[in-house]
Amino acid sequence: MVDLLLNGFRTLNDLLSAGIAITAFSLLLYALSFNLRDRVVRSFAIILICVVIVFVADTIAGTSATPSEMDLWFRLQWVGIAFLPAAYMHFSDALLDTTGIPSPGRRRILARFSYLISFGFLVTLPFSLLVGPLIQTAQPAPHLQRTWLTWVFTAYYVGGMVWAWLNFYKAYQHTVTRTSRRRMKYLLAGALAPALGSYPYLLFGSGLVSNYPLVFWLIATFSNLMVYALLVVMAYSVSFFGVSWPDRVVKRRLFKWLMRGPVTASLVLAMTTLVRRYGSMVGLTYPGIVPFTMVGSLLVFEHLITLAAPVWERWLFHGRDQANIQLLQNLEERLLTTGDLRQFLESVLAAVCDRLQTSRAFIITLGVEDPEIMVAIGGDDVLSDELSDDILEVVVQNGFETGFFEWGKYWLVPLFSEGDEEEPALLGIMGAVRDSKETLDEEEQGALTLLSQRAALALQERQVQQQVFNSLKTLTPQVDMIQRLRAASRYDGTGMLTSPDNLAEQMDMAKWVKDALTHYWGGPKLTQSPLMKFKIVQEAAYEHSGNSANALRAILSRAIEQTRPEGERRFTGEWILYNILEMKFLEGYKVRDIATRLAMSEADLYRKQRVAIDAVATAIAEMESKAKSKSINESDVAIGVNQN
Repeated sequence: MVDLLLNGFRTLNDLLSAGIAITAFSLLLYALSFNLRDRVVRSFAIILICVVIVFVADTIAGTSATPSEMDLWFRLQWVGIAFLPAAYMHFSDALLDTTGIPSPGRRRILARFSYLISFGFLVTLPFSLLVGPLIQTAQPAPHLQRTWLTWVFTAYYVGGMVWAWLNFYKAYQHTVTRTSRRRMKYLLAGALAPALGSYPYLLFGSGLVSNYPLVFWLIATFSNLMVYALLVVMAYSVSFFGVSWPDRVVKRRLFKWLMRGPVTASLVLAMTTLVRRYGSMVGLTYPGIVPFTMVGSLLVFEHLITLAAPVWERWLFHGRDQANIQLLQNLEERLLTTGDLRQFLESVLAAVCDRLQTSRAFIITLGVEDPEIMVAIGGDDVLSDELSDDILEVVVQNGFETGFFEWGKYWLVPLFSEGDEEEPALLGIMGAVRDSKETLDEEEQGALTLLSQRAALALQERQVQQQVFNSLKTLTPQVDMIQRLRAASRYDGTGMLTSPDNLAEQMDMAKWVKDALTHYWGGPKLTQSPLMKFKIVQEAAYEHSGNSANALRAILSRAIEQTRPEGERRFTGEWILYNILEMKFLEGYKVRDIATRLAMSEADLYRKQRVAIDAVATAIAEMESKAKSKSINESDVAIGVNQN
């Protein structure tokens, strides 16, 4: 019975060690993918690398077939152990810096010097100085023998951890808000896991664990469970550093990755291991059911996560805003895209052709500039010869009273918006070619009227959605600014919120540049632009006889030139930003013509245009910063001359 329990705890301990390695590696991938630009996250990634090395080596050593292989993996384990104190010191220094206690110099130097100390210990590893030879027959588990240098390293390990924890406590004291203090508590608790769970305590042996191996495996299992849980807690706390997402987004992304990554991988590994070991017990070297167990359990777990994800997201992360977030999710799922609209309108036109026994039909929408054919059956050039400028006037004159009318060889039906408006807006025109029939009977007229109402309803809903999107575009810069300030002030609120840099101005820069470029050759968006207040524009006005509009136009032109690659102008990928800026704003080409010339879709053109405008805004911001710095330096020189 005791042997059965020992084997069970050994197996469970091996699975937990592998699970910790999988979880640490998964969290490392998460950190590398989302917020590696933050110093706290980069230092935490080093801790995760150390944990991965420690527990991967420990797991493989436990399944090694030969003593030499086991000795090799136990020594590789010390690569992670040796650098763990330095990683903790580095992490604590970054945390203090983030919470508003910048390093005076000595702290950062000490953190960097600790890596040299760790490397010095690691150099002695191949010579059996840091740890001795493998004791394979030791109870309750094989381990490396300790040496005199092991004691020295242990003192360094403990000292580094104590110093790091003192810094953690200082960082905790410096946080003010309730949320940041709570997360700092999570971080302090979670930081215990790698520090306490990674050190190989069997180096120092114990008569208790030798005489009572069951006690040892119970303690080891509990320790690994603690490391598993607290490592996730620590990663949760660190995941809020360096990102401007709302808290619910951070939680949802981390939780979803944990469920789909380490949890699923650990469960699949556990199922596979148990099946394989059970097969070995009954005499099967490699049971054929093992791969089926692996694939089947993977698919089942992923499917269960997919089914449960909406439930846990709604109950765990949405909070009091559940109704609003659910509304946005429904909007995303039921969004009437351009493709959906075209597909529906094509179905409407197919029904029109079927009921009227005609071969060609079309729907024209009223765009920003000229009417354009949205959908056509029988060829897109169905109106190429006869579409004239007076078609809208003809529709307005005839459409309100009759509902549909004849025009040349077409039946035309105006598509008006429905609602409480006294004068409904004209959304488009639906038409069909009169192939053979000269008149329509009552049933055909009713069908045509009903189908036109369906088409008008779709166009109206699409128009309402576009109004919503335009409102979101107006709202996005302000919301983004607030989210950035909220995220940046989580742990150093005073410094960020009272920063002299005008973050709102930076967020609005791209909008100002786009407006000014839109009226580049004259208009209120150029002459009344907030960019007129910039120092570079005021200085350039002197060169243009006091004409601020010409000065701003020159600054915009100079910024556009900075996006121009070297060499002769071409229509290749590296020239795309410059070509868009020049053709759209300086030469005044239409979007459709530019897209055709550059061989891209209009949607892709708009995306590239945003990138190009951001590049111009960045260039102007840099020019403004240099102008201000130059002015400050000249003022300092003038003050010095006057004092002398």
